[in-house]
Amino acid sequence: MIKKITKIMACLIAIMMIMPLAACTDNKEGDITLNISAAASVTDALNEVNTAYMDANPNITIVTNYAASGTLQTQIEQGATCDVFISAAAKQMNNLENGGLILSDTRKNILKNSIVLIINKNSALDIDSFEDLLLEAVGLIAVGDPSFVPAGTYAYQLFELLEITDDLEGKLMQGSTVRDVLAYVETGNVDAGIVYSTDAAITDGVKIVATAPDEINSKIVYPAAIIKASENVDAASDYMAFLSGSGAMAVFEKYGFSAAVE
Repeated sequence: MIKKITKIMACLIAIMMIMPLAACTDNKEGDITLNISAAASVTDALNEVNTAYMDANPNITIVTNYAASGTLQTQIEQGATCDVFISAAAKQMNNLENGGLILSDTRKNILKNSIVLIINKNSALDIDSFEDLLLEAVGLIAVGDPSFVPAGTYAYQLFELLEITDDLEGKLMQGSTVRDVLAYVETGNVDAGIVYSTDAAITDGVKIVATAPDEINSKIVYPAAIIKASENVDAASDYMAFLSGSGAMAVFEKYGFSAAVE
């Protein structure tokens, strides 16, 4: 009888020792940090989307890294921590995919945008087309650095389409992100700038005077994908699904984006 009681007590003690450890392990596994690297142009919209996602998933913390898509590509190639990459162009995502750095079956185009010409809200310049940038009254024009900034690449493609690249050469000042270009125009440091329509929409400090033709704007798409090195693939997959959902898309559309149709 004594031996039987001793065995029972030993079992109870063992169970009591295991239970706190099990509880601690569950909590640890439940708390997840998702690192999202995203194009600077989605900053305001994605911040709101991420807040909604974290409200619905209290165990998830989202850490965002906003920069030019080319800069983010380089960071990922160099081993930066990233679970999901949202690019402002296919080129940077293609480069990562060709390098075997994304989970290819997770890649999805989620957003579309458009390129516009902006001037400061107080500007006296009488321009209403991209060709007007050739006017003598127009001095500096801000564009994104095409080596890293998709908006800059689209700007130069537009100049080529209009056959005005050479004539603008001495007027162009490059920004490291599209938001830098926006800031240059807002502060009056340049006479005009080329940004996404969604960038122009977040401030009353600039006004849109022209929109790029469909030959350019039809190319603008934002792909997203899970990085192969991610240690949170399941959570990242859920987040990706949320991005394309009706709730998130309503937020993106509020900021001027439109859904990409695949």
